Amino acid sequence: MSRSPADLLAAALSAAVLAAVPGVAPDAVAQEAQGPRPTLRDLGRAPGVLSPGLLNAITDVAGVKVGQVTLRSGDSVRTGVTAVLPHGGDLFRDKVPAGLSVANGFGKLAGATQIRELGEIETPIVLTNTLSVARGVDGILDWTLKQPGHEDIRSVNAVVGETNDGGLNDIRARVVTAADVVRAIETATPGPVEQGAVGAGTGTIAFGFKGGIGTSSRRLPARLGGFTVGVLVQSNFGGALSIDGAPVGVRLGRYYLREEVEKERADGSIMIVVATDAPLSDRNLERLANRAFAGLARTGAAFSNGSGDYAIAFSTAEGVRRTPERRAGQATVADWPNDRMSPLFVAVAEATEEAILNSLLKARTTTSVIDGETVTVEALDIEAVKAVLGAGR
Repeated sequence: MSRSPADLLAAALSAAVLAAVPGVAPDAVAQEAQGPRPTLRDLGRAPGVLSPGLLNAITDVAGVKVGQVTLRSGDSVRTGVTAVLPHGGDLFRDKVPAGLSVANGFGKLAGATQIRELGEIETPIVLTNTLSVARGVDGILDWTLKQPGHEDIRSVNAVVGETNDGGLNDIRARVVTAADVVRAIETATPGPVEQGAVGAGTGTIAFGFKGGIGTSSRRLPARLGGFTVGVLVQSNFGGALSIDGAPVGVRLGRYYLREEVEKERADGSIMIVVATDAPLSDRNLERLANRAFAGLARTGAAFSNGSGDYAIAFSTAEGVRRTPERRAGQATVADWPNDRMSPLFVAVAEATEEAILNSLLKARTTTSVIDGETVTVEALDIEAVKAVLGAGR
């Protein structure tokens, strides 16, 4: 991907400013100087048959907002928080229907049982690292309880997902605070979503390469409902990377079960957050979440014993929102029929696949010191990827 002199100058200036900030990790300065990395579509690839939304992001679903706090300092802090808000109103009062799917349950998803039992979400969805789930819950509670009109609340089902970034982050230091979580929620916006080694993806690893936060969306044509499906992922798992059908991991010699590279493990996790404006029941949202794993499989995931593979899906449609009035008694609620769900299933699989690939392509090489040893996890080599894609399957 060519870069203009203006881009190079802007990157250099940004790096200089960053270098002057106390506590900022040296590799963060180096990364800033490198300039932007490509998305999958920048490489001329677009998995599937459906078109993306305007931003090709989860925020293409109207009302959805994303906020991120990246914590990168010293030799070993490489972590953060990513928050997804289903809508910009009172999330606790106007709950959204939701479904949860678990492909492998080696994880710590706070709030999961109430999603399963009631089929709804009443808080932001927060992603962070494994040992910071409690801080995520604290942050959600701090933010929710202080909202106007919440003075009588005595129970909140905070939803916090995680992946383990201990390979690049001093996870035992537990540097994420409740204030960081609140900041991610309060700075959430409905616009473009930063991808790669940011937020909850700052220290993650996927397929042996640097992983991170990725996003994508699909929009159905009017004849199929005209709905949008958006996906955001936190990638931190293993397998044999496939990009749009091309065996990139195998061709680059980095993949799970390769005898020569015993360290290439498939353990880790992925959090998949799915948003749609289709008027779906919690039952059909669970079905939609199930199909997200089709997209995960297409990337070459191993679904290993040590991986926590979770998908949460929610609907923002006004016709299904669980308002106080609807919860007070019998109500008429919109319900998209089973027989018209299949296009949405295709959309979520395609968007999940692309979101995962974007999380790797946008991530940058990251260096840290873990247990006294310097660890470097390389980002995908873009030129090498281009070569594999150009060689065909």
